[in-house]
Amino acid sequence: MPLHRPPCRPLLTALSRTAQPRIAGVHTTPTILRACTRSEAPVVPRLARSMVHLRQIVRPIAFAVPAVAAYAYYRHRQSKPETFDLAVPKRGPDGKRTFTQMSVPMLSMDEVDARIRQNAIFKTTLRPDGILWKQATAFLPANDPIEDANADTIVEQDLVPNSPPGDFLFYTVMDGHAGPHTSQLLSKTLIPAVGLELANLTKESAQSSSQDGIMQRLRSLIWPTSSSSVSLDADPQAVSGAIKRTFTRLDWELINAPLRILAAHLDKAALEKNIIPDLSQHPMALATMLPAMSGSCALMALFDTARRNLYVACTGDSRAVAGYWEETEDGQGHWRVEVLTEDQTGRNPKELQRIQSEHPPDEADAVIQRGRILGGLEPSRAFGDARYKWPREIQEMLGKAFLEGNNKPMRPAPSALKTPPYVTACPEVTHRKLTLPSSDPKPKSALRFLVLATDGLWDELTSDEVVALVGGHLAGLQGTVPKASLPSLVPTSAGAPTVDGKAKHRGNDAQGTWEFRDENVSAHLIRNAFGGGDHEHLRKTLSIPAPYARNFRDDITVTVVWWEDARSAEPGVKQGEGEAVRTKL
Repeated sequence: MPLHRPPCRPLLTALSRTAQPRIAGVHTTPTILRACTRSEAPVVPRLARSMVHLRQIVRPIAFAVPAVAAYAYYRHRQSKPETFDLAVPKRGPDGKRTFTQMSVPMLSMDEVDARIRQNAIFKTTLRPDGILWKQATAFLPANDPIEDANADTIVEQDLVPNSPPGDFLFYTVMDGHAGPHTSQLLSKTLIPAVGLELANLTKESAQSSSQDGIMQRLRSLIWPTSSSSVSLDADPQAVSGAIKRTFTRLDWELINAPLRILAAHLDKAALEKNIIPDLSQHPMALATMLPAMSGSCALMALFDTARRNLYVACTGDSRAVAGYWEETEDGQGHWRVEVLTEDQTGRNPKELQRIQSEHPPDEADAVIQRGRILGGLEPSRAFGDARYKWPREIQEMLGKAFLEGNNKPMRPAPSALKTPPYVTACPEVTHRKLTLPSSDPKPKSALRFLVLATDGLWDELTSDEVVALVGGHLAGLQGTVPKASLPSLVPTSAGAPTVDGKAKHRGNDAQGTWEFRDENVSAHLIRNAFGGGDHEHLRKTLSIPAPYARNFRDDITVTVVWWEDARSAEPGVKQGEGEAVRTKL
């Protein structure tokens, strides 16, 4: 019996009274509508075909929904930054220091890599004697702005009689504190000042040589065994003395610059009435006061290639460490660690004795408190830091004249200040002979590289660790290396003992790993100072923003200098980008 085709509208009405599914934005009603409007087709078969069509649409969508949901959840997790909690100091209404929790977004490893390498440079300079000098410098701020600074230059020496040709190569790092003003000023003035003093020393030697030449020749004829006099620029004691004079004079100029301005505007009558002129708008007011009040350590390496001498001058607690390659009889070898400076802090017994000897006996217990100068400043030698050098009355007068009008009040003088100065910029200078690649025969022991770094690096790594990390980098190590395995891969030995004047050594986990992944060796040292292969620790440490970062790490500046015989290197070696060689002092 043939089925009668009922009107299509009643069927649609009935369907509309039920829940019409809407899946992924697709309505089922139009599909059924199209089935119902076809003529001559039985209703039931058409409806069945429509339901089959509906299932064909629904089934793949049903399977896709969980996958879409999972992907959306993954994207949500990816878009939500990973964070960690950090206890940061906070001053309460009563002035007391408390700690509060702060949520810190964590950097990704890509962002960590970019941050470590952002301020890394590499320079090469080929000199006429066939030596290729290489320099890698990197810095990582904790303060904003960074208080470290660095500078370098190569100066071709003047040709003088009986003196071989060569260069002066200068490399400096400055560790500022209480602001970047002193370190930035030193980065522009320290090398030129030392260079000028050495130029004067060279001229004095030349003049002395021309005046004493005849007499010296006569002496050599009469007493053939007598040694000829050593020119001043070749005498390590004379050069060391010139460097010390330059450091001290430069600091004297820096400290006294605002005093000169005040003296020029102060008359005796006004002074008797305690009237201090307002010099806050003087064009040199802040330009002279800020570098004097902030402070900076300074570390300088001077390579004299003509005389084959290396001088390292240290003011403060930055450190210079040399790597000497010791060749053994079997053709193998190891690195000898030579620390060329001593940390100049109140924890250094030599510095404690020196400072106590410069002040009355009744101040013996006050000059150094908790390892710090008058209980405040950690380095015992520094440029600037006028609050440890100016008398109390002078500090008050200069603050009123230059700073009050600029709304920059001066910190009060230390309470124990009685007989300033307590801090000096005079450096300790270390001398070492250089063995350059052009030397013949080749020595069994030779200085191969020098690391100059501010104390932020030495807070985290030992001198032995730094030499091993540089030695491994130069040897081409790649990837992660267990800390327990590095001594067998890069053997080291300790040289002359030195004084560690730091309060503590946080160091790294002895069970952790070093990581060799940076092309720049100074960036490589910074990475391993803050975690190396421990990526979680590295990411957390570098994620902490200023000013809180300074509670967990310091600014770091690292310069590594090494040299090679370029006569067998590829032709066409050019000096590095930005590197300049001055022809004369």
